Amino acid sequence: MSKNVGTVNLAKILQGNKRVIDDYIFKFLPKRNKIAEINLLYRMMRDYPARPGKGLRSSLCLLTCEAFGGGAEKAIVTASALELFHNWILIHDDLEDMSEMRRKQPVLHRKYGIPLAINAGDALHGRMWELLLRNREVLGDAKTLEILHEIRRTVNETTEGQHMELTWVKENRWDLSLENYVEMCTKKTSWFTCISPCRTGAIIADAHPKDVEGLIEFGANLGVAFQIQDDVLNLIGEEAKYGKEISGDIWEGKRTLVLIRLLKVCNGEDRSLILSIMNKKREDKTTAEVREILNLMKKYGAIEYARRTAERLTGRAKASLSGLSRNFKDDEAKATLFALVDFMVRRDW
Repeated sequence: MSKNVGTVNLAKILQGNKRVIDDYIFKFLPKRNKIAEINLLYRMMRDYPARPGKGLRSSLCLLTCEAFGGGAEKAIVTASALELFHNWILIHDDLEDMSEMRRKQPVLHRKYGIPLAINAGDALHGRMWELLLRNREVLGDAKTLEILHEIRRTVNETTEGQHMELTWVKENRWDLSLENYVEMCTKKTSWFTCISPCRTGAIIADAHPKDVEGLIEFGANLGVAFQIQDDVLNLIGEEAKYGKEISGDIWEGKRTLVLIRLLKVCNGEDRSLILSIMNKKREDKTTAEVREILNLMKKYGAIEYARRTAERLTGRAKASLSGLSRNFKDDEAKATLFALVDFMVRRDW
């Protein structure tokens, strides 16, 4: 965990936390079954968790628990369940977006087909709840129930946010604002990426209820900034580092902040061109058209606008964290949390 780190070495801490969580997850997930078809399901359930990842959600849980004076070992079950949450959501998200790549490999439905991928996501979802029930042995019934309620809320918030985004695409909605985007991202991304990992860590550490509540504002701002950076990397990142299809959001018709800003500031002729391209289905777009959208994003400064917005939201997140940190009991975990905030928004992968 983060004890005895001295000067924060964030990469080493994240790697160490991920090893602990990965080890726990792979010991928990079933390996083999006497029925051959179920053996395939088990392999599919392990596919995304086995791919390279950063483990940000589990580290946020562990570090917040430590910061409030809790033992990180008591948060391992919850942190591992949060990683399962992330993976089953990704399987379904990739299907809904018809994505091509995930963590430098073909998405699960490209490898095994849509029906089996849906089922594997459902199976991981069920195992997440099974894993969370193991908290009874570590935290007791009352706190386990509190954690379950937190994750239940997060599932609801996440699926509501995803529904908002999918509906915008389905209904060809382009009359969107920064406020619309922030509301959608807070639900879709912030709750399961930042808010719930931090709140569950704080609950495990017996943090004051006001501090647990205060983590919503912190996590909301950080989560939206994180998503904006992900949107930017999708446009101009290095595919070898990023691990997903570059410009995939344009192909998929995603309503990113970059695109929302572009439509707001471009001239009428360019707006008509953009909408004529973006209203096409993925399979009807051409590489040249996608490149044209990207060039217009650069021309009108939409990418830089998104970056500035992410920086502003990061500042708000840090201000919230500074207020909460008055009640932190572990200075090393505190320093690591602040370093993690910067990494989440300034990363290049």
